[in-house]
Amino acid sequence: MAIDEYSANEEIIGRDQINDLEAILSITNTDVDSVIHTVEDNADAIFTWDYEKGQRPALNKLYEKAKHAQWNGETDLPWDTEVDLEKNAELARLQWSALEQDVTGTPLEHFSDADFIKLSIESDNWTLSQFMHGEQGALLCTAKIVETVPWIDAKYYASTQVMDEARHVEVFAKYLDEKHEGHYPINAHLKMLLDDIINDSRWDMTYLGMQIMVEGLALAAFGFMREMTPDPLLKQLLRYVMSDEARHVAFGVLSLKEYYGELSTPELRERQEFAFEAAIRMRDRFMQQEVWERMGIKPKEILPVVLQDEGRGVFQQMLFSKIVPNCKKLGLLDAGDGWLRQKFTEMGVIAFEDWQDTGEEYEAFQLAAPRAGQAETA
Repeated sequence: MAIDEYSANEEIIGRDQINDLEAILSITNTDVDSVIHTVEDNADAIFTWDYEKGQRPALNKLYEKAKHAQWNGETDLPWDTEVDLEKNAELARLQWSALEQDVTGTPLEHFSDADFIKLSIESDNWTLSQFMHGEQGALLCTAKIVETVPWIDAKYYASTQVMDEARHVEVFAKYLDEKHEGHYPINAHLKMLLDDIINDSRWDMTYLGMQIMVEGLALAAFGFMREMTPDPLLKQLLRYVMSDEARHVAFGVLSLKEYYGELSTPELRERQEFAFEAAIRMRDRFMQQEVWERMGIKPKEILPVVLQDEGRGVFQQMLFSKIVPNCKKLGLLDAGDGWLRQKFTEMGVIAFEDWQDTGEEYEAFQLAAPRAGQAETA
């Protein structure tokens, strides 16, 4: 690829226009009934015979914090808490208020209160299900980082994250099975992104795709759901998970900042394109077409209405509040001719570029994290 060339949108995300709703909805899962999904992992496993601990002090500091911050998903959360899905959905109805005010001529026109409560329950179930699937993706990716990263300090820390991610999958699955109504299959856009991350042979792409993009968006999304849910069990579960996730994103920022300082402009451009693809895939998955289908509504008929809702648009933009400043700190935003800045501007998320990056922010999450046996506060 020439230095002054980028791949076209068609090559990166499979369509020319990033907001082409028909193209977005055309991507669906074809194996939703399959229990096993296999992805080819092309990476080399790297041994290092340099065992000197602490050569990268920031990573060593994260490792020490991670060892002291382990929690038990089975015993440290109040699983005996009663969860009333309908009551919680009624309390959380404000998220749909904008849609309910003017739905004349839309598929929601004849929705009853019970229908809107059901929609809220299904939306929460779908969101938590995608969190769970994404955490399994993180579990696989972090295990891959242990194998592929060449630094012993990074291997040490990544090994703690493998345990973190296993615990996250465990608690989301337990919550969905015991307190909710089972779970949704993985969204096709999220699945494509996880497949791409795992399939790439370069260790830093695993970092970029998972630690910066997927985990960065998850950290913001967990925060939103924690603020919105009236369920004290879910609040505490999300707060524990967030205390881990902030370290995970910081791990990506601290590791890649050193490595990306050594890359050429064409190599950085490949990373810019990968970050853009990841951002689009994650944005597209939040259209929740599976929820609308379960509610008996054609996504193509309702999504134009949903996408016009100003509140929802702000919510989707805020999901990138962690990603954009982290990409800036890594030098990806303005590398070369600033192509990624242009793309984030088109997506409407560039305003977050000067927000605090997670390499600096994770300490606050750790200090605020509840300890075992303590009740969560709003």
